[in-house]
Amino acid sequence: MVLGREEQSAHIVWDWNGTLLHDIHTVIEATNAAFGELGMPSITLERYRELFCVPVPRFYERLLGRMPTDDEWQVMDETFHRHYWALAPQAGLAEGAAELLAAGRSAGRTQSLCSLAPHDRLLPLVRTYGIEEHFVRVDGAVGPSGGGKAAQMVRHLAALGGVEPRRTVVIGDAVDDASAAAHAGARAVLFTGGSHSRASLEEAGVPVVDTLHEAVRTAELLAAEPWPDPSGARE
Repeated sequence: MVLGREEQSAHIVWDWNGTLLHDIHTVIEATNAAFGELGMPSITLERYRELFCVPVPRFYERLLGRMPTDDEWQVMDETFHRHYWALAPQAGLAEGAAELLAAGRSAGRTQSLCSLAPHDRLLPLVRTYGIEEHFVRVDGAVGPSGGGKAAQMVRHLAALGGVEPRRTVVIGDAVDDASAAAHAGARAVLFTGGSHSRASLEEAGVPVVDTLHEAVRTAELLAAEPWPDPSGARE
């Protein structure tokens, strides 16, 4: 799909888990279920938000005081996902998410979805909530889990056709979303309703907001700002 210049000015790439999908309590429940199977103590939401980071093995390193072995990581990852996907259908969309997506589409804003959730799991869940039609593209992760989103974001934007990264704003709930946006030449707004504390998000150096409505308003303002000449020092 090739878009006109007017439409390019406000393209939003949405994150899924912790942003559009209000699943942070599901994540905590699945994490603690996995920890219980492995004989590890439970973690609170506040502690999770304080320590969480991507790549996910580094999160476990913060918890354990050492990097997990490959075998430990495989067990942790498999156990978490087994519990998470059993619980995920019970999670709902974030407050106002469906209305914001519909309003954005009606206003002519283009939107896409780029998530670290496995692609084959992501699509059925998005369809369950009846919001697939609001996105020009939906991309989940393919391959091993636990890594960051930077390379995936580059591929996602390249596949959109006609959407300029410099006119794109990523809305997510993790520092990794901001890093991925910067890697792809886009901007970012971070939402406090998901995996990180506000203090952690503010370390990313991008706008941090408490509601998705604020996120969209901020994204529109960012998209309207001049972008530095790509021939400059930007990496």
